[in-house]
Amino acid sequence: MKKVIEFIKSVRSEWFKIVWPTRETVFKTTVQILVFSGIAALFFFCVDGILNALVGWIF
Repeated sequence: MKKVIEFIKSVRSEWFKIVWPTRETVFKTTVQILVFSGIAALFFFCVDGILNALVGWIF
Protein backbone atom coordinates (compact mmCIF):
# COMPACT_ATOMS: atom_id res chain seq x y z
CA MET A 1 0.00 0.00 0.00
CA LYS A 2 2.93 2.30 0.71
CA LYS A 3 4.15 1.98 -2.89
CA VAL A 4 0.73 2.92 -4.21
CA ILE A 5 0.62 6.08 -2.11
CA GLU A 6 4.15 7.00 -3.19
CA PHE A 7 3.18 6.45 -6.82
CA ILE A 8 0.12 8.69 -6.50
CA LYS A 9 2.20 11.42 -4.84
CA SER A 10 4.78 11.14 -7.61
CA VAL A 11 2.12 11.41 -10.31
CA ARG A 12 0.59 14.42 -8.61
CA SER A 13 3.94 16.20 -8.30
CA GLU A 14 4.71 15.54 -11.98
CA TRP A 15 1.25 16.79 -12.98
CA PHE A 16 2.04 20.23 -11.60
CA LYS A 17 5.26 20.38 -13.63
CA ILE A 18 3.35 20.26 -16.91
CA VAL A 19 3.58 23.44 -18.98
CA TRP A 20 0.48 23.69 -21.15
CA PRO A 21 0.79 25.51 -24.48
CA THR A 22 -0.94 28.82 -24.98
CA ARG A 23 -3.79 29.27 -27.45
CA GLU A 24 -1.44 31.19 -29.75
CA THR A 25 1.12 28.37 -29.74
CA VAL A 26 -1.55 25.78 -30.51
CA PHE A 27 -2.87 27.92 -33.38
CA LYS A 28 0.58 28.48 -34.89
CA THR A 29 1.49 24.82 -34.64
CA THR A 30 -1.81 23.77 -36.21
CA VAL A 31 -1.29 26.15 -39.13
CA GLN A 32 2.26 24.84 -39.63
CA ILE A 33 1.00 21.25 -39.71
CA LEU A 34 -1.74 22.11 -42.21
CA VAL A 35 0.69 23.98 -44.49
CA PHE A 36 3.25 21.18 -44.36
CA SER A 37 0.55 18.58 -45.06
CA GLY A 38 -0.60 20.59 -48.07
CA ILE A 39 2.95 20.86 -49.40
CA ALA A 40 3.50 17.13 -48.89
CA ALA A 41 0.21 16.32 -50.65
CA LEU A 42 1.16 18.55 -53.60
CA PHE A 43 4.61 16.94 -53.80
CA PHE A 44 3.22 13.40 -53.82
CA PHE A 45 0.54 14.40 -56.33
CA CYS A 46 3.25 15.67 -58.69
CA VAL A 47 5.47 12.63 -58.19
CA ASP A 48 2.50 10.33 -58.79
CA GLY A 49 1.62 12.17 -61.99
CA ILE A 50 5.20 11.98 -63.26
CA LEU A 51 5.52 8.28 -62.45
CA ASN A 52 2.13 7.60 -64.01
CA ALA A 53 3.20 9.37 -67.19
CA LEU A 54 6.51 7.46 -67.28
CA VAL A 55 4.82 4.11 -66.81
CA GLY A 56 2.23 4.99 -69.46
CA TRP A 57 5.01 6.00 -71.85
CA ILE A 58 7.02 2.82 -71.21
CA PHE A 59 4.07 0.43 -71.53
